[in-house]
Amino acid sequence: MSLPTLQFAKERPEFFAALSQRVNGYFKTNNIDRTANNEMVIKTIFMFSLYFAPYFLIIGGVTTNLWILFGLCILMGFGKAGIGLSIMHDANHGAYSNKAWVNTFLGYSLNLVGAHMMNWKIQHNVLHHTYTNVHDADEDISPRGVLRLSPESKWRPIHRFQHIYGWLLYGLMTLVWTFTKDFYRAFKYHQEGFLKKQKSSLAKELAIMIFSKTLYFGYMFVIPMMLLDVTFVQVLVGFLAMHYLAGFILAIIFQPAHVIEGSAYPVPDENGTLENNWAIHQMRTTTNFGRKHKIFSWYVGGLNYQVEHHLFPNICHVHYREIAKIVEATAKEYGVPYLSKETFWDAIKAHARQLKALGVKPAEKVQMARAMAA
Repeated sequence: MSLPTLQFAKERPEFFAALSQRVNGYFKTNNIDRTANNEMVIKTIFMFSLYFAPYFLIIGGVTTNLWILFGLCILMGFGKAGIGLSIMHDANHGAYSNKAWVNTFLGYSLNLVGAHMMNWKIQHNVLHHTYTNVHDADEDISPRGVLRLSPESKWRPIHRFQHIYGWLLYGLMTLVWTFTKDFYRAFKYHQEGFLKKQKSSLAKELAIMIFSKTLYFGYMFVIPMMLLDVTFVQVLVGFLAMHYLAGFILAIIFQPAHVIEGSAYPVPDENGTLENNWAIHQMRTTTNFGRKHKIFSWYVGGLNYQVEHHLFPNICHVHYREIAKIVEATAKEYGVPYLSKETFWDAIKAHARQLKALGVKPAEKVQMARAMAA
């Protein structure tokens, strides 16, 4: 279904109206800015350091021990994921700063680590955040061949095993973006008119993409091979290890938020209207997890508070812990679901079960349901 035909129902607007008023009241009463604070600035420095400090140690030739060099590449993987989860993510939502140029500057940190900002903003901000878990609209659950992440996606026999092999594929996420997906998405979004809506053009984005990827591969491959006594294969192994770890971390944080037991996959009616208004739609398709674990929450950029993030993406994640109390209480008051798993491990297990459920052939699933009902 084409995106222009989709619309949300207009019923029950009072929930989000009350919630917005209360959240705005929290910031006003406590005289707090909705964007980054000192904690966020410190985190920004830490995440960039976690990525670049190991890199400069590597090219500085502090050691020739390949295992230590490999370990430094692993640290870069944690830093790469941290930049994506905490810095780039908030900046590209306009939540890092009140100044647009600061958000744009830090948003390009995505290009600095190998991907492309504009593609991400369209796929994530425009499509995923608007049409969460809607088949053929939310590209995060769109058909991916060997992964079936939506009940509306075509089933294939290999999907029976996706709860096993899916985890192995998650680590490829950033590699795919870096090498192929960015180029494909740029042309796709140009054809669909998204680049024009973002006041950009295919020529501009390709120029930025080619320049930034040349810079990226230059400091990832060319500089190490010029300065160090290493082979291309050795550099490649470190590069792949870094990417695989970063991709895996990003995938296991984002996937359980939506592809999880209890999360809805709304289907529009014949007129293209979805069952609920936008806010309640977000509440039914999004799940929190591990809210009590402060260190975990700190590293993942507050994205274990996905409910709050989807309702208020323009609020910096350092505030999610406090506004979550308001969101949960308001949801309870208005009879709106507030989906949450106690721990991250609970979310991972529920995601695994959902992968397995989506891997069952639809006809067999109906038969199983009837058998259980009988």
